Amino acid sequence: MQTKTIIIYSSVDGLTKKICHYIKDILILDNHLVDIFPINNFNQKITEYDKVIIASSIRYGKHNEQIENLIKENSELLNSKKTAFISVNLVARKVEKSKAETNPYVIKFFNAIEWKPTIIAVFPGKLDYKLYSFKDRILIKLIMLITKGPTNSKTVIEYTNWNEVDEFGKEFAKI
Repeated sequence: MQTKTIIIYSSVDGLTKKICHYIKDILILDNHLVDIFPINNFNQKITEYDKVIIASSIRYGKHNEQIENLIKENSELLNSKKTAFISVNLVARKVEKSKAETNPYVIKFFNAIEWKPTIIAVFPGKLDYKLYSFKDRILIKLIMLITKGPTNSKTVIEYTNWNEVDEFGKEFAKI
């Protein structure tokens, strides 16, 4: 019997979407039937799935509000299934903030909700100043200055460790 898995994500600049599609391919190879939806096009019933992955990038220090609402509205159901949460954020580029138990955004997020996923993953994001609006560029540069990150407007760095994404996908397939 194939495992029915749903992946629901929020992606501001496209990297979280890319990560989720990568994981989808891993799960398909492991005989999962996988549906994938951006949160703004999500209208399925989670009850129809055996496993659930929810992923969100960070913008202005917060995960997507629609993702957060989905989780709050379905926390009891989510707690009864095999689930995973993925946070994609630039703070995770620092090794000491790259785990669920050390990433400040993930800690704050899970202190505010009742869902306890089976697995939590934190992946570093991508810094690409040319993708950002003027306001976002200024704010992200300020954050990078404070956190000793790159501030050059031409900077494009994808911090994501794809081996870790691969390991996550294989681990989730086995739960």
